[in-house]
Amino acid sequence: MRAVVQRVSSASVEVEGQIVGAIDGPGLLVLVGVTHADTRAEARKLAAKLWGLRILDGEKSCSDISAPLLVISQFTLYGDARKGRRPTWQAAAPGPVAEPLVDAVVEELRALGAQVETGVFGADMKVSLLNDGPITLVLDI
Repeated sequence: MRAVVQRVSSASVEVEGQIVGAIDGPGLLVLVGVTHADTRAEARKLAAKLWGLRILDGEKSCSDISAPLLVISQFTLYGDARKGRRPTWQAAAPGPVAEPLVDAVVEELRALGAQVETGVFGADMKVSLLNDGPITLVLDI
């Protein structure tokens, strides 16, 4: 599982002109990609890592200050553009495999006590954010 994590002051995701998920105040925007070998165990590890990651102001975590997270599926995190000009998506898990695992990350975060907003799996989404810092990390679980 791979995630791009951005510390944000605010973030939202729009589908067909409608805001489907948004967070305000300090929090994290998390883009989640799933590969073929991922399981619920990786989803659990990623959720725990995100909840405790100390990248908010003052080296605080979401768990320390009850900061919200906006979690959005992103199969393109497993794109490979090393050859040629057109990326391949072979390392990305297909939708029927990836969707339940992205949902599992959200479920695990909520079980930890997190306020989580989401995008819509497989939709054409428009993501807006105000990156704070800027701080952006890539996590591989």
